[in-house]
Amino acid sequence: MTTERILLDASVLTGWRKSSYSGTDGGNCVEVADGHPVVPVRDSKDPSGPALVFPATAWSAFVHGLKDDRVTL
Repeated sequence: MTTERILLDASVLTGWRKSSYSGTDGGNCVEVADGHPVVPVRDSKDPSGPALVFPATAWSAFVHGLKDDRVTL
């Protein structure tokens, strides 16, 4: 069962911030929008493109899994 949804135009949301792991060289970067009841995630190079929208609990589990080396990309 999947818990994510897709928002077709991510530019309608505010509060976007780039991942602290993103560099300044314009490479692979993701942005997360703060201040919403869900967690929207988009490609920073395509701000008007789609965003995946996750329940906060699912996003939190993913981030903690990365920090604990339980999730690999």
